[in-house]
Amino acid sequence: MRVLLDTHALLWFLLADHKLSQRAQEMISDAETVVEISPASYWEIAIKISLGKYELPEPYAQFMERELMINDFSILPILPRHTALLTNLPFHHRDPFDRLLIAQSMAEVIPLVSCDQNFDAYAISRIW
Repeated sequence: MRVLLDTHALLWFLLADHKLSQRAQEMISDAETVVEISPASYWEIAIKISLGKYELPEPYAQFMERELMINDFSILPILPRHTALLTNLPFHHRDPFDRLLIAQSMAEVIPLVSCDQNFDAYAISRIW
């Protein structure tokens, strides 16, 4: 199975946070699962750190590079066909990072791992 992680799911997995659902934890940990990470997620994390809204246990670059590598996560590039969907995507969700994740999930036809129930208003499969 192939999945795309929402930013909070990525962080909660990497930091072993109990807020991550058991189902999501198992799916992400399963060696058969291809876990995709959008640049939107690590961009959002970097912005929140720069604004003082979030802190990591070590410097951002060191943490992200190591964790993406040791967990064998794949980067899902942001492609024009992903952003094209944004031109007509209804505004059920206003967060620009989440909207991009939704568009990538739709374009790639892969589930999005997220606790955000607002995603259910879109034609995607949400796993939590």
